[in-house]
Amino acid sequence: MHPSLRFALRRFAVGALILLAVSLLVFVGCEILPGDVAQVALGQFATPESIRALHQQFGLDRPAPLRYLEWLIGILHGDWGMSMGTKVPVAQLLGERLANTAMLAGATTIVAIPLALALGLLMALRAGSRFDRAASVVVLALSATPEFLIGTLAVMLFSVHLNWLPAVAQVTFGGGWAALARSLLLPVITLSIVVAAQIARMTRATIVNLLDLPFIEMATLKGVPRRRIILVHALINAVGPIANVVALNIAYLVSGIVVVETIFAFPGVARLMVDAVQARDLPVVQACAMLFCFAYVVLILAADLLAVLFNPRLRRGIHPDGSAG
Repeated sequence: MHPSLRFALRRFAVGALILLAVSLLVFVGCEILPGDVAQVALGQFATPESIRALHQQFGLDRPAPLRYLEWLIGILHGDWGMSMGTKVPVAQLLGERLANTAMLAGATTIVAIPLALALGLLMALRAGSRFDRAASVVVLALSATPEFLIGTLAVMLFSVHLNWLPAVAQVTFGGGWAALARSLLLPVITLSIVVAAQIARMTRATIVNLLDLPFIEMATLKGVPRRRIILVHALINAVGPIANVVALNIAYLVSGIVVVETIFAFPGVARLMVDAVQARDLPVVQACAMLFCFAYVVLILAADLLAVLFNPRLRRGIHPDGSAG
């Protein structure tokens, strides 16, 4: 078997083990959550008999290890269980919200990633210049600014004072694509500012650090133009670190946008998980947590494979047993 293929298979195996370990942690974490879903569902007038009956209906009266194994086997068969609050299959709830989150994350990725890479490359090309120093200050400030502040300021400016854009992101196709794009513009702008700032900083730092390596110095001594050195020689070797940063930020767009979804009342997966935690709807909480972890594992795996694919030194550094050297 080719070492690169063995390396990929080892990464897939490690990812599967991570998901298995996370499934156990998620189940145990949900088990120790304070509160009782039956008490929440029945309200303050619940009797011990009605709570006991609801526990039996949900299967909460069975041993926790047995429930974990049944839940894990159900996941492997595509069955995420039934929501305790809405009595709707969890897969159906996830399907509705996941499409919304994917649309928001995809739109943000299309806007933020090219902008961030272009800005980072431009800063690296003009490293040390006034533009680079000014851009570095702005990018650093935006990276340190929390999403809720950017989102709140955007709502106050564009929705309250200027009345240009809606403050609530309505996910509906009734008004056509133009109305949908207008509704998503504020959350996309908010997320793009944060994501683009982080990726631009890392792109600039990665490429500038590569410029001190011997093969870059040799290319400079041979008279290769600086633009070609950065855009061809340095950029190929920077794919690995940049891909990891991009993967982490895309995973953040799937799982870490709770604040943005709350500010703009966006019906996504992150907000679904928050509502499920408040309602003690454990099957929904477990499914959302596993989905978030799956997104992180897959994207980091893709970043590792891209790093090996684009960097010949990493390909040569893979040992015959499939491990990276």
